Amino acid sequence: MPSDWRRLPWYLRYAFGARLMSKVRLVMLKATHLHCRIEFRGPVRIGPGFRLDMLDHGTLIVGSNVDFRRGFVCEIAGNGRVEIGAGTVFTSNALVQCSTSIVIGERCAFGQSTLVFDGVHRYTDLETHWMDQGWDFEPITIGDGVGVSDKCTIQASIGERAMIASGSVVNRPIPAYTVAAGVPARVVRYFGPEPRPEVAPAAKRVAPVVE
Repeated sequence: MPSDWRRLPWYLRYAFGARLMSKVRLVMLKATHLHCRIEFRGPVRIGPGFRLDMLDHGTLIVGSNVDFRRGFVCEIAGNGRVEIGAGTVFTSNALVQCSTSIVIGERCAFGQSTLVFDGVHRYTDLETHWMDQGWDFEPITIGDGVGVSDKCTIQASIGERAMIASGSVVNRPIPAYTVAAGVPARVVRYFGPEPRPEVAPAAKRVAPVVE
């Protein structure tokens, strides 16, 4: 409890109240997703606006001390699987869309309005509207300690401890211990151990039109 009584209303609302509501959201989450696998491997913080959309028999596994601060949305289709490692933080308005597999390592951080998804629309058939051409899917792995800044789009895997600059679009694999920036994201710095790895080849996929 705060020593200054004038801070008590703040404490009750933003500290004690936030922890209480997080527990309530967790109970409601489990109660409304009995048809799929949801596993929390320790205490987590579930902030306001958390939403989990799993109509089918997908899987969500969350490590301990994961922080979903505000406006986190996760959509898992079919038998998709999302794993989030311990200590990872989602600041606000993150969206994760998965139909295959998205694995996020421990102690990663995702900035405001980050989008992570494992599928892109096909669009090259001129006789068919692009919304009717289906999707191409590719599992995504994000290594431990990755930092993704605000307003990024992640469509490919990212190596351990890599840093992604604000507003970047990752549509090719990013090696570990690198800084990547741009649209599409390119490696601009390597800070890891020697020898330096080869930079990933150019992306084979093209960023889709967002619905």
